Amino acid sequence: MNDKILILDFGSQYTQLIARGIRELNIYCEIQPCTKPIVYDASMKGIILSGSPYSVNDAAAPKPDIKEMGNHLPVLGVCYGAQLLAQQWGGEVGKSAHREFGRAHLQDVSTDALFATIPNNSQVWMSHGDSIKALPTGFELIAKTESIPVAAFKANKDFAKNAVYGIQFHPEVTHSTDGRQLLKNFVVDVCGCKQDWTPAGYIQETVARLKKQLGNSKVVMALSGGVDSTVAATLIHRAIGDNLYCIFVDNGLLRKDEYKQVLDGYSHLGLNTKGVDAHERFYKELDGVTDPEKKRKIIGRLFIEVFHEEAIQLKDVSYLGQGTIYPDVIESVSVNGPSATIKSHHNVGGLPEIMHMELVEPLRFLFKDEVRKIGRELGIDDVFISRHPFPGPGLGIRVLGAITEEKVKMLQEADAIYIQHLRDSELYNKVWQAGTILLPVQSVGVMGDERTYEYTVALRAVTSVDGMTADWAHLPYDFLARVSNDIINRVRGINRVVYDISSKPPATIEWE
Repeated sequence: MNDKILILDFGSQYTQLIARGIRELNIYCEIQPCTKPIVYDASMKGIILSGSPYSVNDAAAPKPDIKEMGNHLPVLGVCYGAQLLAQQWGGEVGKSAHREFGRAHLQDVSTDALFATIPNNSQVWMSHGDSIKALPTGFELIAKTESIPVAAFKANKDFAKNAVYGIQFHPEVTHSTDGRQLLKNFVVDVCGCKQDWTPAGYIQETVARLKKQLGNSKVVMALSGGVDSTVAATLIHRAIGDNLYCIFVDNGLLRKDEYKQVLDGYSHLGLNTKGVDAHERFYKELDGVTDPEKKRKIIGRLFIEVFHEEAIQLKDVSYLGQGTIYPDVIESVSVNGPSATIKSHHNVGGLPEIMHMELVEPLRFLFKDEVRKIGRELGIDDVFISRHPFPGPGLGIRVLGAITEEKVKMLQEADAIYIQHLRDSELYNKVWQAGTILLPVQSVGVMGDERTYEYTVALRAVTSVDGMTADWAHLPYDFLARVSNDIINRVRGINRVVYDISSKPPATIEWE
């Protein structure tokens, strides 16, 4: 059993970054809502308290018993977590005389284990309106900044049963230059975690757990061709072989030649997969629909219907496999009402209620980059592993306005040219996601001596870590010129190409 760090989420926008920082140290960690009771076990080595949009002085602020946690394990409070820790031990927290938002520099840094190898004047990232006015009895200062007197503190050895720390800054963000070192100091040196959580170990443990969980049971699973569902299916297949039944639905909104390519790829992986061509059914129901939310609902409903019709033909299936990953779970958990929900459509949302099956989700506690590492360790072809994220509704939300088969084919051709150019120029793996959008805009053009009145496509490419925020990719001008020229020359019906330079936020990655 691997050592584990528990992260209590108080609603901070940075909580996932704490988890990612610890996972990158080859140490397993889990995020849990602060309102959920802690179940202690032998694998748990420490607890980290996240920041929060609340003030500890708010009447509705979440306030679990931090002193009790300190009786069990070492504790590190971050920002709100530090303030709550100080308040519960008898310290004073109030509005800051000088609020700190942004970069600051540590002063009078202690030689304590938490700050081992971290120099004085180290840059940190602050984001708080409250400050710790007075430390509790039994605690000592271990760092300050030029603006606030208490940037970090700890409990004296003879005061707390385990090591207890509070830091006013956010070590998990890149602006805290030694933040990852601080996290390592806490989880490795203070908590004593072994750095042995590896892809190979995860595969071995997961396959063993799936064998025990599933036995001789049958599992049905919808595959999308994406990395999450492919890696999840491969893990389940390692455990139960052909008792896994996979279904891949062609909704007519896939990329060019994707239906055949994905089925061929799954065949090489040895997955027991059935392809279902349902594109005419989707086009018929989408005819004339322009509202993006209605399109999403129609595509999602039809997908469930088609999958359900195929799945019920199988006999004695007990489990539904899904490629749910950790961000799907975390995003659906509320600090004030913890309840995990299933991501709709792409992970077959709604099917458990219809089909009365138990869920099996082997990737439930992995981030996207970790899924890719697991996939490579499994030997899955890079075509699946490095594939860009693709929306569940497919090209249905990249054809803006009404969907027709003619428009979809036009977009498929333009998108195929764009993606191939990215691969040929060795840019594909340098962007998080790229795609082409067909706009409901026609404009005048000249081709040869003829006047044209044809469609416009927008090229989209973003850089990101996990898709939650994204910046537009600064692709070279000469590359964009080649793509534009190729699309206009080769795709009949398109005479104009534009490039989207919007970041997320305020824009979203997809247009609809």
